[in-house]
Amino acid sequence: MKNNKVIVQDWGLIDYKEAWAKQEELFKSTVALKMEIRNRQLAVAGDSPTDEITTPNYLVFCQHPHVYTLGNSGKPEHLLLDEKGLEEKDATYYHINRGGDITYHGPGQIVAYPILDLDNFFTDIHLYLRMLEEAIILTLAEFGITAGRYPGYTGVWLDADNNRARKISAMGVRCSRWVTMHGLSFNVNNDLSYFKNIIPCGIEDKAVTSMQQELGKEIDVKKVQKILQHHISVLFNMDMVS
Repeated sequence: MKNNKVIVQDWGLIDYKEAWAKQEELFKSTVALKMEIRNRQLAVAGDSPTDEITTPNYLVFCQHPHVYTLGNSGKPEHLLLDEKGLEEKDATYYHINRGGDITYHGPGQIVAYPILDLDNFFTDIHLYLRMLEEAIILTLAEFGITAGRYPGYTGVWLDADNNRARKISAMGVRCSRWVTMHGLSFNVNNDLSYFKNIIPCGIEDKAVTSMQQELGKEIDVKKVQKILQHHISVLFNMDMVS
């Protein structure tokens, strides 16, 4: 039985390592429950009470203090700071268990962690990423910003069809037994100078931007987050619950 209910949580400004641990806890408990359900179904022929047991889904929003994270397919040399440089920038650095290369998170940037059992929605990781991208694209459109995709790369871009291409949202996920964790970052009001200390997503010749940079004014992050949540819920046919 599929469960399209999604528990929405807002962790506020939270240390990256603490958020990573909380994600792992939700992710591992979901995977464990999923395996328990399947084992029970295999052990009991025909209809059984397990038909009423479903795995939970979560959509977590948060912001992080300055941090650089490197994914499984990333190169450590794409971080252009040593330990002293990180200290001077008041930033931390973690090599983590998601896909993708290196990226930056900081205050004023929306980070979303969907911890979903894709068996509740659809089992296609590429479609999953495209849907997250589409939610960002639709959100930006509500603020008069035209965005799209850059062929060969994940994330959301502006002017992707010319030499002014610049990235506004990065994505990196982990998926095991169709349960997801990690997710997306969306530049709203964050300090873009921190991206100068990395080769963002391993792409050397493309710029990074934010909603504030594009619109020339500070944007209400909570308003953007609410609109983004709406578009995710519609695209995935989710029933959002607090």
